[in-house]
Amino acid sequence: MDLCLFKQDIDDLIHEFVESESSTLNDMKRIWLSMKFSYIYEASPSTNLAFFMQSLYAHTISHMVNVDSLTCRLGGLYCLYCLYETQLFKPPFKIYLSLREMEKLKTLVAEAKEMGIKVVPALVKRMMETNMFLFGFVDLNEGSVSERINSLTKLQDARIQVAYEKLFTDTAIEQYISMDLGREVDLNMLKKMSTEYEVAKRKAIEEAGKVVDVQNIKHISENEEPLSEIVEKIGASWNNQREAFYQRTGLTPQNPAEPQQLQLQLKEDDAENNDADEFYQLLYQHD
Repeated sequence: MDLCLFKQDIDDLIHEFVESESSTLNDMKRIWLSMKFSYIYEASPSTNLAFFMQSLYAHTISHMVNVDSLTCRLGGLYCLYCLYETQLFKPPFKIYLSLREMEKLKTLVAEAKEMGIKVVPALVKRMMETNMFLFGFVDLNEGSVSERINSLTKLQDARIQVAYEKLFTDTAIEQYISMDLGREVDLNMLKKMSTEYEVAKRKAIEEAGKVVDVQNIKHISENEEPLSEIVEKIGASWNNQREAFYQRTGLTPQNPAEPQQLQLQLKEDDAENNDADEFYQLLYQHD
């Protein structure tokens, strides 16, 4: 997917913001409207939308964190906000922000405060309160966006394939009532991913709290139950319901050896049937 033209449009927008020596969000909105910049989504691809949006975000963030010019960094922040707010996708794609980029954003907020640009801390606070960011440890530079999206897509496709096979291939009820969710869902990997995200999110909110008021969003990191714990509870509930099912029906958990024994028995029965067929053929020939 060639995104050069989209990135050039972003460069032109921020360049116009810098050239006009602007500093506020209203200035960016004025330039955005004059350039009819929302039409950028009219040319968006029909597939790989996550890759498309994260690429736009990543390129805009590069202006926000990697340039010495305060005006350019402000333009990057305002452009990032406008890209999120004007996207046509529901639910909206969140903005992936690494902890290193969060540090840069914190510095930008501090500098804006010193310059008396009050809209910046208010804007960042709003972005955090509305949960626009998806925090992570790894920097999503433009070269790694594709790799990251592809790995997530492959993981999702693998899960869908497993679900499809279980629903349409092994339809015997015994397969489901004896299913162990702990094995069906990779809880260890899920715990690792969930823990890493919770740590990154908590760290990001702590860092942001040094420059903006995060009192209203602390509950995001303090009260939210980790996904891994939710899945574990679902697994425990599943096991309890399965045991109750066994008790009520008198059934017992399926022994993994039973299918092999059944298959062996069928083979033996087939052999006996073949012997019987051969006997009757000989008897018929004798007559």
